[in-house]
Amino acid sequence: MPTALGRSLFTSEFLAQLERLTLASRRTFRGRVKGERRSPRKGQSVEFSDYRPYGVGDDLRYVDWNIYGRLDRLHVKLFVEEEDLCLHLLIDASASMGFGRPTKLDYATRVAAAIGFVGLVNLERVGVGVLRERASEGWPPARGRSQFPALVDFLAGLRAGGATRLNEALGAYALRAREPGVAVLLSDLLDPAGYEAGVRALLERRFEVHVLHLLATEELHPTLGGDLRLHDSETGEVRDLTVDGEALRLYRERLAEFLDRAERFCRSHEIGYRRAATDTPLEEFVLAHLRGLVFS
Repeated sequence: MPTALGRSLFTSEFLAQLERLTLASRRTFRGRVKGERRSPRKGQSVEFSDYRPYGVGDDLRYVDWNIYGRLDRLHVKLFVEEEDLCLHLLIDASASMGFGRPTKLDYATRVAAAIGFVGLVNLERVGVGVLRERASEGWPPARGRSQFPALVDFLAGLRAGGATRLNEALGAYALRAREPGVAVLLSDLLDPAGYEAGVRALLERRFEVHVLHLLATEELHPTLGGDLRLHDSETGEVRDLTVDGEALRLYRERLAEFLDRAERFCRSHEIGYRRAATDTPLEEFVLAHLRGLVFS
């Protein structure tokens, strides 16, 4: 049953829908403990996989005596071994993620909690990496439904702050992670230095990467006008400008280029990509837009 803490975060109907989902993965990863996912290793589950010739020391219980009777040669049965997957939720918690109502970070943590819930109820390991100037330790990978309240507590405690260094933070996480798995990056991707090198670092370590590009409604559809003084939340830079029709037109052009570049980068590297404004209903985004990408 869903936990009391989970019910306070999501409706019981939403949690029931999440329980029917499983994490999708294009590749098979080697896990640590038995779970509910096919492994590249051959083991001793109930699902038959193949045969191989008998070798000294093999367990005679797995010899196929019917083949021996027909061919006069010993062969042992191989079975698919089921293991768990490690889901890495990588959350950008830099200062820019504190923008909007709700904030981009609030939206990101709720999406991450929903994805994490699916992983935990399916006996996958779920961990969280927090990204700012670097990757903090976050929440170490844990397994089992009982870990969901602790995951929610951790996510609820995140606060936006600090500069964005996505390349450095993602690169450090890729090197520190003990084993690859499915990495879901939740970020606005607003880093002047870019994010591409950091994402490539994950790919080089054989992570399967998905990018959930989250932007505030106010960023996608600005309504500002007149003479303004803007403060950069991360660098502290102050800029005075006049926002008129021409300025808004140029902003929309730059925004469209930014969004198109992010999507093209992901497509060209076979990275799953979804974009959402923070006014998109959470249940709609998770159940409709992530199905076939993160979920199956």
